[in-house]
Amino acid sequence: MRKLKNSELNRISPNEFKKAEKLPVVVVLDNIRSLNNIGSFFRTADAFRINEIILCGITATPPHREIHKTALGATESVDWQYFENIVDAINDLKKKGYSIIAIEQTDDKIFLNEFDPSDFNKIAFIFGNEVRGISDEALELLDLAIEIPQYGIKHSVNVSVSGGIVLWHTFYKLNPHL
Repeated sequence: MRKLKNSELNRISPNEFKKAEKLPVVVVLDNIRSLNNIGSFFRTADAFRINEIILCGITATPPHREIHKTALGATESVDWQYFENIVDAINDLKKKGYSIIAIEQTDDKIFLNEFDPSDFNKIAFIFGNEVRGISDEALELLDLAIEIPQYGIKHSVNVSVSGGIVLWHTFYKLNPHL
């Protein structure tokens, strides 16, 4: 066994990425405070060809040196836009036909292992603040909440880790042949 060289990874260029078919998925970051988490979301969105990232509230926007540290150039490939208000972002997504799905611990949710993304045409996943979760304003506009089952004492994982778990699950379910 040996590690592959970068030249063996069949990477596409940012221009090829822009033209490539994307998952019908948008990631919405609701008041994410950590620039490292924001960068991690960009990198994960690039890995799974997510359509777009929407940054809301206090979530910082590229270009930013601290975002770039973890994004490693993915801010150049993944489309993004900024909304000051999460409600405006959600209303815009609903007009475009997206189902609004939060990754949050709520009293009315399904667990990730029960979630089938093929039941939806277009999905907007909302990920909330590292401490407070998604905002109450966003909670009122959801079509669905998904919880990642957890069995430790904390019952929480880092928001960008949650993003990786949910986006991998969605990518895999929509591309079972891979």
